[in-house]
Amino acid sequence: MSAGPSQRYDLADALGTDYLSVLDDLSDEDRTHWDHAREYGAEILPLINEYWDRGEYPTDLVRRAGELDLLTDGLEVSGHRSMSPLAAGLVTMEISRADGSLAAAAAVQGGLVLRSLVLFASDEQKQRYLEPVASGELLGGFALTEPNHGSDSVSLETTARREGSEWVLNGYKKWIGNGAAGGIAIVWARDQADGQVKGFIVEQATPGYSAEVIQGKGALRAIHQAEITLDNVRVTADSQLPNVSSFKDVSRALVETRVNVGWSALGHATSMFEAALSYAKQRTQFGKPLAGHQMVQERLAQMLAELTNMQLQCVAVTQLQAAGTMRPAQASMLKYHNTRAARRIATVARDMLGGNGILLENHVIRHMTDVEALHTYEGTESVQALILGRDLTGVSAFA
Repeated sequence: MSAGPSQRYDLADALGTDYLSVLDDLSDEDRTHWDHAREYGAEILPLINEYWDRGEYPTDLVRRAGELDLLTDGLEVSGHRSMSPLAAGLVTMEISRADGSLAAAAAVQGGLVLRSLVLFASDEQKQRYLEPVASGELLGGFALTEPNHGSDSVSLETTARREGSEWVLNGYKKWIGNGAAGGIAIVWARDQADGQVKGFIVEQATPGYSAEVIQGKGALRAIHQAEITLDNVRVTADSQLPNVSSFKDVSRALVETRVNVGWSALGHATSMFEAALSYAKQRTQFGKPLAGHQMVQERLAQMLAELTNMQLQCVAVTQLQAAGTMRPAQASMLKYHNTRAARRIATVARDMLGGNGILLENHVIRHMTDVEALHTYEGTESVQALILGRDLTGVSAFA
């Protein structure tokens, strides 16, 4: 007799894990934002595995996030609902619980591009770009990282040269989400006149701007990231972001996105833990559910402790954000802890599912690989550790 069909498992349902009731005391407004993000997650979850598997970028789903007003990342944009730092974190967490690629797209669109416009743009630039970026109508890229400068982004080599009423940009960028999406790119370049880093809004259709989608990624496969060449790209003087004078200004945007990464890691980890818990209850081995085995229960307790600590750190840092007292090193602490914890949860959850853990239909493997990218971008583990070390000792171990 041949074996019957393989059992399929329902592992995608949210279980609302919050063991210490960390997220119980929410305002109605914050809960409404979270509900909208859950609605969005429910829409994308049945679709995303196929996009991820094919390496396709569903830009219509990014625009759908804009329709649900999920792209502002706590920034004040006229015509859009106000979102507290906690609500912004919950939105990031919930989108990430569904999918990392689209969470990354939202982080680029709102956390980096929109934030750069809000912080650094002129009134005229804001009038032109804020609404289409916040609504997802116009996709934007944040072109900072270069092929030879990832963590060492302060040493960027892309140049800007003033010629009359124009700026001429030359250089290369890499890993730029939305860099080949046909919208705009916020390009960071070093002014040859004074050596300072400055920002420019570049329409991607500008002559000399060319972008190639990076192929062969094993993570974040449902967002396109580009390698960009800037070959004598000419932009008008009013394309320069006027409120940027050095790399320290750029860092203001990056600090906030590190908080976003901490919440995103929590979303990934929540999905993987809940998938493992659901699987343990549904899967029978050695005559009883996996959940009835001591080793499995110990692993679930281990993951729950990690997850709860992640929640506590997210809420604590968000409270500092809301009070206006958060220091950059505290954002680094959140990213350092939460992406490391998410990787540990990923390892245990994947192992608990056995061979089924590598199937996209069971969701864990997609989150596991996406967390690897999350762990790296917006400052690697080593960089965050050195930021914390400098804060603790007063001594810098890097330039």
